[in-house]
Amino acid sequence: MWWRRPLASMAGIGWPEMEHVAMPDYDRSTLTPGIVHIGLGNFHRAHMAVYLDDLFALGLDHDWAILGAGVRAGDARMREALLAQDCLSTVIELDPSGHRARRIGAMTGFVAVEPDNAALIAAMADPAIRIVSLTVTEGGYYIDPATGEFDAGAADILADANNPDHPATAFGAILAALRLRRAAGVGPFTVMSCDNIPGNGHVTRAAVAGLARLSDPALADWVTAEVAFPNGMVDRITPATGPHERAIAARFGLDDPVPVTCEPFRQWVLEDHFPAGRPALEKVGVTFTDHVHAFESMKIRILNGGHAIIAYPGGLRDIAFVHDAMADPQIRSFLDAVLTREVVPIVPPVPGVVLHDYKAQVVDRFSNPEVADTIRRLCLDGSNRQPKFIVPSIRDGLAAGRSVEGLTLLSALWCRYCFGRSETGAEIAANDPNWGQLMDHAARAKDTPAVWLELRSVYGDLGGNAGFAAGFDGALRAVWAEGSVAVIARYLASA
Repeated sequence: MWWRRPLASMAGIGWPEMEHVAMPDYDRSTLTPGIVHIGLGNFHRAHMAVYLDDLFALGLDHDWAILGAGVRAGDARMREALLAQDCLSTVIELDPSGHRARRIGAMTGFVAVEPDNAALIAAMADPAIRIVSLTVTEGGYYIDPATGEFDAGAADILADANNPDHPATAFGAILAALRLRRAAGVGPFTVMSCDNIPGNGHVTRAAVAGLARLSDPALADWVTAEVAFPNGMVDRITPATGPHERAIAARFGLDDPVPVTCEPFRQWVLEDHFPAGRPALEKVGVTFTDHVHAFESMKIRILNGGHAIIAYPGGLRDIAFVHDAMADPQIRSFLDAVLTREVVPIVPPVPGVVLHDYKAQVVDRFSNPEVADTIRRLCLDGSNRQPKFIVPSIRDGLAAGRSVEGLTLLSALWCRYCFGRSETGAEIAANDPNWGQLMDHAARAKDTPAVWLELRSVYGDLGGNAGFAAGFDGALRAVWAEGSVAVIARYLASA
């Protein structure tokens, strides 16, 4: 096939000290792609690719290998790096008891990255491709923040609707490939989001069908009726790659410009809705269930919400690393208190899971000093993450008549962070796509806290809730007057 390239044998690749690195325990020459994956970032290579690597090592499903793809300039750079090493990815698990490195061989090629996505469309139109999966970040689904629905008026979407045969977005390329398959009498592939979004399958269907409806309503109806979009929950803490991570790889003798480091823990929960077939991922620890939404709510509220709870007090105190924030007794206590008092009690039950045990596991994971995840990464993109990870817990807590004092204080700490100066006066560099707007609101909210709640893309109508608005007013004024240490101490003493 045109997109395949020769794969090196496992011996003689050229890196020293290979005895310290686990290599694929199967013959990669037997692999053929069944999956096109768009977005070959760190998370995908530490998560889905690892599960498939484990499956192939069992001698199973070698016709489900990954063909990499991307639609952004950064994807072209990743393509170049991975092709130079025969599409092998370095994944290093950062266990406190010792680092474990392995080379993941589940990927066989990487489609050329082109402005009109012609090569990607052709690859997805191939009948051998039965799944198209994505990790395009939480902000990459064209969701209107004011409504929570697909934004059919986004500039990129309108451009693809006006030029459907030469799309620039991942969703436009998927739609173009589906159009070709339908015309050729080939059944559709399953579209599987691997991004950390509530109802990610529903969100992806809304994007693909919503784009189709702008130019071809009949195709939109076909997509809605015939294409599967399973929901899924994914989890593995995977820091960004920088000099520190490359240095870890070098200690294993690996000259890899794009190694991935990650925690030992990983989890994947999926709806079993794959009409075109799927790999036997249940053999390697993936949970297939009709209750993905319950696992998803648990993870988003407790883990992702927990990240925010430690991120903003840590950022205000110039703490660089997550494990250092967890070593701060007050921040650790704040995390435990908010989760225990305000979050866990309103998380719906999850089959087979004790929520307080899950919370304790999350606290342990955050404390892993080997991961070296950064507070700045956790603070990133709060305008997109807060309405998904924090605001729903506030709404549900208010609806249940429960206290949301800690979550309200967290909102005040986020506002204070967006002022752009830490509590020592150090500058906080832009850390959100909407940083200018956030800084403006945060500056005005210093004297008039209600201004912050006018961010309807974050809070919706929550600013109109008198109890929440009053609590936020008091919390933000106190943070400015007394500092985060004093205000958090008072919250912890209020039990």
